[in-house]
Formats: sequence, structure tokens, C-alpha cells
Amino acid sequence: MSAGHHADTTENGHAHHGVDHGSLRGYLTGFGLSVVLTAIPFWLVMTNALGNQMASAIAIMAFAVVQIVVHMVFFLHMNTRSESGWTMMALIFTLILVVIALTGSLWVMYHLNANMMPGHDMSQIP
Repeated sequence: MSAGHHADTTENGHAHHGVDHGSLRGYLTGFGLSVVLTAIPFWLVMTNALGNQMASAIAIMAFAVVQIVVHMVFFLHMNTRSESGWTMMALIFTLILVVIALTGSLWVMYHLNANMMPGHDMSQIP
């Protein structure tokens, strides 16, 4: 390895060419948050803590969204500093896609449940 190759590394040896590769502390924080954000919805479903299926579904979706953001920040290193802010644009685009995917999925599941479950009077459909 040449001396020029080592000149672009930082003190912790994790950043190359302006790209943040994260640290052990960041990875452990992300891992801890991911475990907690997975365990809480599991506990909500197993104990029926909220007592309402709709409230449980909304809480699970909220935890899922937060967990997606945690993965993007701690594991994909999306922030305003790296890559001159282009990763932030990717983050915003990803959030828009996630909102569209989640609301579309909920809309489709609601209408499938309302129109396809037993008890629906099929004779009314032309």
C-alpha cells in the first residue's frame, strides 16, 4: 500500500473519500434499536396489550416505519453530511416510497377484507 492510500483515511480508519462507513458504536446502537423496535410489536400482538386490532395494526405500522428509518441511518449511513447531501435526497425519496407502499398496502388489505370475506353479498355485484 502506498502512503497516498492512507492519507485519505480518518483517525478511526472508517472514512474513505468523504464517505462515512460508521463506527462500532453506531452499529451497536442501530442493532439495539432494531431489536427493541421488533420486540415491542411482537409483545403488542402476543399480549393484545392495546385491546383493539386496529390500534395494534397502526402501532405495528408506526414501529415498522421507525425501524426503516433506523436501518437507513445506522446501517445505510444516510445523512446530510455524506456524499454532499445526495444521500438525504435518497432518504426523502425512500420515505415517499415507503409512505406510498404502506398506505397502498393498507388500502388494498382493507378493501380485500371488505369485499372478499364471507358474509359479503355477491348478488349485489353486477
